[in-house]
Amino acid sequence: MVTPRQAYLASRLVEKYGVIGRVASRYVTAGYSVRVFHPTRYGPLHVIAVKHGNTLAIDVVTGSINIEIVKNLLEKSKLLRAKPILVVYGRGVVIPEDVKTFCNENGIKVKRILGD
Repeated sequence: MVTPRQAYLASRLVEKYGVIGRVASRYVTAGYSVRVFHPTRYGPLHVIAVKHGNTLAIDVVTGSINIEIVKNLLEKSKLLRAKPILVVYGRGVVIPEDVKTFCNENGIKVKRILGD
């Protein structure tokens, strides 16, 4: 069940951050504490979600995916000691086989959100 506060935060995230806010709002409504665009030395991490001591490092991809994007996510997650999650947003985004293999070998979870 979503509390009114979670619903409000979720709607504000979508208003302010668009697609990344939509992904972050899913974690807010699931009970996570969320930070958006957390800075790291490898560039900003789109979403950090924390719940019961579990930290998730989430990067959102809306266009083409290559191995460099995934390697960058892995480095950011190692810095923060977080579980890496790659969120593929959109219907037409294709994940190449080399990226799938790299994700499986390194424990990167891939989630797909179809969008509106």
